[in-house]
Amino acid sequence: MRLSNLLSGLLLCAVAGVAHADRFVFTAIPDQDERRLTERFGQIADYLQAELGVEVEYIPVKSYEAAVSAFRNDQVQLAWFGGLTGVQARRLVPGSQAIAQGAEDTAFKSYLIAHTSTGLAPMTELNDSLRGLSFTFGSKGSTSGRLMPEYYLRNAFGTAPESVFERVGFSGDHSRTIALVESGAYQIGALNYAVWDAEVAAGNVDTDAVQVIWESPTYPDYQWTIRGDVDARFGAGFTERVQQALLNMTDPTLLAAFPRSGFVPATNADYAPIEDTAVSIGLMDAQ
Repeated sequence: MRLSNLLSGLLLCAVAGVAHADRFVFTAIPDQDERRLTERFGQIADYLQAELGVEVEYIPVKSYEAAVSAFRNDQVQLAWFGGLTGVQARRLVPGSQAIAQGAEDTAFKSYLIAHTSTGLAPMTELNDSLRGLSFTFGSKGSTSGRLMPEYYLRNAFGTAPESVFERVGFSGDHSRTIALVESGAYQIGALNYAVWDAEVAAGNVDTDAVQVIWESPTYPDYQWTIRGDVDARFGAGFTERVQQALLNMTDPTLLAAFPRSGFVPATNADYAPIEDTAVSIGLMDAQ
């Protein structure tokens, strides 16, 4: 290879590295249909770019686990995580911080929904009428679609869900959970209450076929988590600027991407109950 070609190649690599360093990238756990998330979060990228004065890009991921991996590997510097995935990511990237949560996320909750053919009625406490039926969680890494429902099921029955239900599955996301229970593929499902409420309001659920039968106590859930090295890369005070941009987001169209009414400050300590719960049912090791 000629020296001039080698130098040109090295220069291109250096320029590409600088361009990547100047681009602020974020993702979100795929808790709903990917196409809809890409459309909605593309608008968030435009908003953040205007507010921060740096190039901002949203990249979709295929799974909750992939969102955590992208954060760990520095493919993204900011992520809209659920409670559990946020705890997992911050463990893997020391110095990372939860900086904002939805106003609704300070007291989030899960729903259990059931196909009406089961004859199940709304209940305040989980009981033996659920035994022997088929059941689907959402993603294995979901706080509202797996962690907290499993915790309350274990408390109620004193055993793992696999010993309570005839069949246990994982749908992958909340929208899919609704579809599976509505179709009768599973008789019961666990999901995020906000997705259910939004889908019902949009007329996307046949409420003659599926209904809510139980809601959980509240817990902290979704949050924005940012890597601890962004100030070194994007300038002093960048973390605070990102946080303020999120807290200042008031456009209803942008907030509908989540959906949330707005954002409030968050800290890592807010999610200690989620970590404790994950440890208690064996989804995470104690530190």
